[in-house]
Formats: sequence, structure tokens, C-alpha cells
Amino acid sequence: MSQTFDVIIVGAGSMGMSAGYYLARRGVRTLMIDAFDPPHEEGSHHGDTRLIRHAYSGGAAYVALALEADRSWRDLEEESGQRLLVRSGVLNMADRTQGRFQQRIQDAQGAGVRVERLDADEINRRWPGIRLPHSYEAMYEPDAGYLHSERCIAAYRKLALAEGAMLLPYTRVQHIEADGGAVRVLTRVGDFAADRLILTAGAWFPSLQPFVTLPIRAVRKTVGWFQSEPGLFDTGAFPGFTLAADNGGYYGFPSIAGGGVKIGRHDGGLPWRPGETPVPFGHCREDESDLRRTLEAFMPQAAGRLVSSAVCKYELTPDEHFIIDKHPAHENVIVAGGFSGHGFKFSSAVGKALAELALGKRPSVDLGLFALSRFDTTAIGGENL
Repeated sequence: MSQTFDVIIVGAGSMGMSAGYYLARRGVRTLMIDAFDPPHEEGSHHGDTRLIRHAYSGGAAYVALALEADRSWRDLEEESGQRLLVRSGVLNMADRTQGRFQQRIQDAQGAGVRVERLDADEINRRWPGIRLPHSYEAMYEPDAGYLHSERCIAAYRKLALAEGAMLLPYTRVQHIEADGGAVRVLTRVGDFAADRLILTAGAWFPSLQPFVTLPIRAVRKTVGWFQSEPGLFDTGAFPGFTLAADNGGYYGFPSIAGGGVKIGRHDGGLPWRPGETPVPFGHCREDESDLRRTLEAFMPQAAGRLVSSAVCKYELTPDEHFIIDKHPAHENVIVAGGFSGHGFKFSSAVGKALAELALGKRPSVDLGLFALSRFDTTAIGGENL
């Protein structure tokens, strides 16, 4: 089996599926290849929900990207006829001595994002389920919320295929060749050629070596859903949240349809490599204990029995900023990775930007912060191997 396309996308998760949709709707002959069948549980997009925030750390470029992503998610909702984004509000909490919010508030207000700075007394009054020490404060974003992540992937998939894109699920890439003109992607079901190639392989980027070697490390992450007091933590009464605590950074969601408060830890995690089976939730004592201890300290009425759990993967760059750029050795190859931990919310905007890059257009969002040049590119580019 040998076919030719305009663009091939390797990795059809959040970024890849979004890019496939935006290319296909422009009439671009697009092939998406994935080692599994998206949406699936082998990447970073499962687990029901992802936060979407606009008052972002990292500067104005992130704020602009978040706002563009929000607009694109609304467009996807209209196009798909599904509710994908829930504006629950997001409460970002931290000890005031850390000074986490001042610059974020300035950047957000400069972009017209609504934010409130709240002290512990006000937080505890508004959300009786929270018990925040007086040394803490928060930045509240009333227009933020969460995305139904797997629904988002499924919506992009359905629309991309309807626009003529092709998807090869359960297909591992065995080899990639680029000679300055066309690129060739070799798989067990055939070889495929295209003028341009987008690599969005997530935590699986190491499997594409030596064609590309990115400074990305993958780690195993866990989340848990805990039985919570009805009414206090339900959707509509309780926001999404982030929490910078003494024992680490955490994020979470209200109880959706009685499923329990979802909470995960942002920092830490065990190393993971493609091909390894991540150890199940509960293998490490801290899988549950870290989450439970944090709930008991700050939201004790949400620290009931563990209702369910999940294991996923982060893919992190050294500075935890994304990589979105051309391959240093091949102008017609675009690489996009290092998104985990905070990338899903941006995938609607990133997919659109990747489509624009593949078509030789200037992206509608500023991608300068995500350039490969901030790393040693001599160790990144592969040869025509």
C-alpha cells in the first residue's frame, strides 16, 4: 500500500487531531497516523476533563494563545453540536508570600480577561467546602472552566473525517525519510508520502528517533476521583482549581454528575518510556496518599472514599514550555511537543497554527516562545536515516 498526501500527521491526539481537522476543512489531502485509536488512554488526553484558564503564567503570549483557543473551542462546539466547554470558573490558590499572581493579573487584565484577587476569608465564604489558611490568597477567573477532553478529540475526529481526512489507527511508524522534497513515512501497512509532515507524537516522541530527538521526558502521572459532600462540590456550585501547597502543586475539578472531586498532582511523577506499561494506580503509596492528604488539608469534605482513578502521561521539556517549530534539518517537517501538564487547553489553537505552518502561512498566534532555538538544535535534528 503506497499513497501520496499533501500533509501527513504522525500522532492524532489532541494537537494532531485538531491540526487534521483544520487542514481537511481547507481541502488539504491529509493523513493522520496513530499507534492507537483516538481518543484513547495511551496518551495525555483521557480522564474526562482538562482545565482551561486564560490568566496564564508565562507572559502575554500564553494569554493570547488561551483566548484564541477558547474561541476555537466555541467554534468546535457550534460545528459539532456538542457541549465541550463548561465555564465553572477556576480558582487558583497559593500562599501569598510566593507572589504568584501579580504578573498574571497584569497580563490578563491587559488582554481583557476578568480576574478577581481574593483573600482566604472571602474564598472560604464563597466556597464553604474550602478551608484555606489565612496566609493563602487566590486569583479567580469566572470565565474559565474545563473541557471534556475525550469529547473534544472525538468531535475533531468526526469533523476531520467528514471533511475528507484519512485516519490510520493502530499503526506504528517504523521509519521516516526526508530528502529535501517529499517525506516518506513507513508503516507495517504501507509507505506514505507527502509534501509536508507534522509530528505530534506526545510522550511517544522517543519512538521517532533518530529522525528527531527532542529534549522531552515522559513521566507517569495519576489522578483520583474522591467521594465528596453533595451540594458543596458539584458542578455549578464549585469551580475548577489549582493549588500550590507545601507538598506540591495540584489541580482539580468539581464533582460532575456525582462522580466525585477529581484531583491530580502536577509536579513529580515516575519516568516512562514508549513501550513500557505504566504501573497501575496504587502501585506507589503516594498515588492516593498525596491526593488524599491535600484534600484533607484544604477540602476535607471532598476526601471521601476513592471512587475511581486513572494513570496518564506527561511529556515535559526542560523549561516546561512547548515546542512548536520546523525540524532544524527539514523545512517541510513541523514538530510540536512538550505539551503535557498544561497543553490540552491550547490544542484547538495549536492545531490551527500547525495547519497554517504546514500551508506556508504565518500563524495567527505568536509562537516565538516555543522555538527550538532555545535548545541545542545540533542534538535535535536527525539525518535522512
